[in-house]
Amino acid sequence: MSSFNTMTRREIEAYIVDKREKMRKAEMMGIENEYRVHERQVLIAESYLIDLSLIEPGKIYKIISNEDFYFKVEYIKGVFAWGFYVGGNEKETGIPVSMLQLSKKG
Repeated sequence: MSSFNTMTRREIEAYIVDKREKMRKAEMMGIENEYRVHERQVLIAESYLIDLSLIEPGKIYKIISNEDFYFKVEYIKGVFAWGFYVGGNEKETGIPVSMLQLSKKG
């Protein structure tokens, strides 16, 4: 498997479709850990399709699929947003940028 940054948008989208199908099968068979691995791979792949200029350091974003969580972005490194969960007590953490609910420019 080649690196995402050398793949075309279409190749990444095909990878995501394949992983989502594997997630569906793992869920049907009740294999939680396999489901989570594929889910994480999808999140990372989706991050390569995001315009990183839409993410502003210092801004707080909602976490997609979890309306109760917010994340304050300190900086971007690769396709990961580094910062802190609002109201959380953990140290700095990195999450795939695809987890951030971004507003579209324009």
